[in-house]
This record gives sequence, C-alpha cells and structure tokens, in this order.
Amino acid sequence: MDYKDIKKLMDDMGNSKLESLEIEFPDGVKISMTKNTNKANNVNTSSVIEASAPMTVPTVQVNQENSLVNVSQEPKKDENLKIIKSPMVGTFYNSSSPDKEPFVKVGDTIHKGQVVCIVEAMKLMNEIESEFDGEIVEICVNNEDVVEYGMPLFKIK
Repeated sequence: MDYKDIKKLMDDMGNSKLESLEIEFPDGVKISMTKNTNKANNVNTSSVIEASAPMTVPTVQVNQENSLVNVSQEPKKDENLKIIKSPMVGTFYNSSSPDKEPFVKVGDTIHKGQVVCIVEAMKLMNEIESEFDGEIVEICVNNEDVVEYGMPLFKIK
C-alpha cells in the first residue's frame, strides 16, 4: 500500500460520516484511523502497518481537518525464517479430513516435498508441499480460513 492509497483512504474517511475505520489486509497490513469530531486541535490517533515480509516504509504524518494519521513500520526480526506461502486463493485445511490429525503442528520437523496442508480451490483439493527442510515455528492461519495468493501459511526455522 503506497502513500497515494493511504491518502485516498484518508480523504474518503474525511468526506464520510464514519468516525473510525480499521482494515486488515490478507498480506498482514493493518490500518486504523479515527476522526476527531470536536474542534480541538490536539488529536492523538495512530495507525500501524505491519507486514509479513521485511520492508522499510517511511513514517507519514498528515493533518487534515482535525484528523491525524501516523503510519509507521519496522521490519520484523524473522529474517532467518523461511515462509511457505499459499500458491492460490482458496480455503486452508490442516488435515485431509475433519477427523484426521493435522499434517503438521508447531515444533514438527518437516522435509522438502512433505505435504503440510490442503488448499481447496473451486472444489479441488490441492496438497501443498514444503519447499524447505526445517522445523515449523508458526502456523499463520487457522483451519478453514480463506487464504489469498502469496499469503504466509507456515514459518519454518
């Protein structure tokens, strides 16, 4: 999300009757804005954007008609972790059927080519295989969550 998109959101919110807005995108970006409806000039509203991939975005502060938005971001310290991302849009399943054990759990050691989950897309069950050897340190989505293309599914150490 770039500055123009953030500016457009601020303008749209300024022209609407909304007093607050929170948006969380599938890629981990979170935006929160609150409009100050009184005439005081001391507005203290903040917004934090978090991303799953390390990146640096400058801090942006904009004051528009008694509303202030702070946007800041720092890279996460997961630089040594590998991420298995969703190759498609669909529904995430951690096991082959509801009564079966999950393919993997946090702390499991996995090998390249091992099935780690299923993503259902258009009634087709697609087995997702690990691209890495390592240990599962985080499962980023819950069973039956809708996932987007490129969305992190697992973090591997």
